[in-house]
Amino acid sequence: MVKSNAARLDSIFHALSDATRRSILRDVAWRERTVGEVAKPYRMSLAAVSKHLNVLESAELIARERRGSFQIVRLKAQNLRPAEEWLAWYEKFWNRQLDALQTYLEGDKDEHSGNG
Repeated sequence: MVKSNAARLDSIFHALSDATRRSILRDVAWRERTVGEVAKPYRMSLAAVSKHLNVLESAELIARERRGSFQIVRLKAQNLRPAEEWLAWYEKFWNRQLDALQTYLEGDKDEHSGNG
């Protein structure tokens, strides 16, 4: 299923809005893990961890694959790109704003020091 850009971003940011899900993404970024390994550090049921994995999978940020009796979870880092691109626009905006503020403050400083 192909999601619209807005729906895709909503799905990604929803998945990233929870600290547990962000932590899971960090964990599987290092290496593939079984669902049991993913769940181990959290003080919650395996069913609760599975719900977090479902949100991440729905946002296409992870993939699950059955290997024998294990489900393996891996990061799909390329699918974070839309969020990165969306944030990059705002980074440019804030950099311009901060550069303008710096220029203003440096000009104000020169005027008060008698150099301007």
